[in-house]
Amino acid sequence: MKSINSYIRAFSISACLVFLLSCSEQNGSPDDFAAATVWIIKDALVYDGLGNDPVTADVRVDNGIISGIGDFTAQSNDKVWQANGLALSPGFIDPHSHHDTKLMQQLAPKSALAQGITTIVSGLDGGASSFGAPFVSIEHNFQLFQENPAAINLAYFAPHDTYREIVMEDDFKRAANEEELESMRQMLRRDLEAGALGLSTGLEYEPSLYSLTEEVIELAKVAASYGGKYSSHIRSEDVKVTEAIDEVLTIARGANISANISHIKLAMYALHGDAESVLEKLDRARSEGLDITADIYPYDGWKAPMAILMPERDYGDRAAAEYALSSIAAASSITISDYEGQPSYAGKTLEGLAAEKEMDPIDPMMRLLQRAERDDLNERVIGRNICQADIETFMQWPFTAITTDGGIDDSHPRGQGTFSRVLATYVRDKQVLTLSEAIRKMTSLPAHNLGIADRGILQQGFAADLVLFDPASIQDHATFDDSLQYSTGIDAVWVNGELVWDKGDVTDARPGQLIRRQNTPGD
Repeated sequence: MKSINSYIRAFSISACLVFLLSCSEQNGSPDDFAAATVWIIKDALVYDGLGNDPVTADVRVDNGIISGIGDFTAQSNDKVWQANGLALSPGFIDPHSHHDTKLMQQLAPKSALAQGITTIVSGLDGGASSFGAPFVSIEHNFQLFQENPAAINLAYFAPHDTYREIVMEDDFKRAANEEELESMRQMLRRDLEAGALGLSTGLEYEPSLYSLTEEVIELAKVAASYGGKYSSHIRSEDVKVTEAIDEVLTIARGANISANISHIKLAMYALHGDAESVLEKLDRARSEGLDITADIYPYDGWKAPMAILMPERDYGDRAAAEYALSSIAAASSITISDYEGQPSYAGKTLEGLAAEKEMDPIDPMMRLLQRAERDDLNERVIGRNICQADIETFMQWPFTAITTDGGIDDSHPRGQGTFSRVLATYVRDKQVLTLSEAIRKMTSLPAHNLGIADRGILQQGFAADLVLFDPASIQDHATFDDSLQYSTGIDAVWVNGELVWDKGDVTDARPGQLIRRQNTPGD
């Protein structure tokens, strides 16, 4: 399997074109520029997305494609954007996104564009919907998108959890039989043929929690036969994380497939500081020949059903609940973000809710979980129990991409702030990453991990998804207390050569395209 270095070498031959054209200046409204055929972005500090040092140059875009990097003048019909030394990079690719749920309601989502995201990949954690409605198929989602295009590009993984829910309905707390597995294979083939990038699982969540490793391997073999990837929310990120990581490696070996660990983390107090040992295991797997990668968001808190704190899903087991709150995540660190039928609970910590009810925090936790199971209620919490040092260690691994795992106007700040937070906090302030390396982790690395061939590199012939920003001022503003604050510091965003973001606001352009896997069975 190709290494990151061989991938970079394969795409790092760039040719710069010099066009002798007459000069014009930028004028008119933002929407006048949005649909321009030819753009010349003048005097930018160009980052190629491959991790190389930047160069000062102009970039020419023609019909949605980067046509040259050099020193250009413009004809009277060309549009010129004066970059004035700001950083210009490939558009940021979000490899694990839930932005699609609200995308048809917000076709130009400020929460994404304000942090430079030009491509979102959905269907992760093993689940997919039809933009918030019940799932039909990947092709159905693609048709809806084509009828009403967005300002950003869209790709999908094929969702194992959703298949399992459709096939097994309420009888999912067991291994699938061969007939059920074949039904899932058929759904997977259908969606891969539509262009899904690969197979996604959410093994910590119901109903896939009850699947056997062998079931996943059999489905991953189908994805591999189409040249697809495997992306996994692993079976545990706390108590059984070692076994969960071993399972990903077993699946990768068994199916001979590239595998990505979604939003890599160690969400348990006793595991804090163990990131190095995890990476040593992953490096050994890579040296064995497995193509193992990861993605990460830059926050110390996750968002998921509170049920994951009880791995055995026995909500009457008081000892297990006590262990969860003493060893996995303290009651003071767990904030209720959603509890169906009880909107007043949102924003309260488990500790605070317990104090209101004059209870031990174990009691409301067990009661909320028991009620949610009995009445089939949706519930989500944010748990802040991730070690900052581990975030930095995982982020520095050469094969870890940056991702949001967030949605449009999310109750978790990651939906509004991830990419700008990395550039502000982990590059400018903490110097955990260089700017060139951070941009690589937002562009060419996720493109490589996903199997996307024509984006993620600022180079002649690539799609003109571009982000112009000020490294000195880019800043996230979303917090856990107030998540609905958009990032600042992004000057302009182009998607497929059309201007979609201009100095703090969206334009009318909706040039987003569907990104389909190009491989066919047997490739």
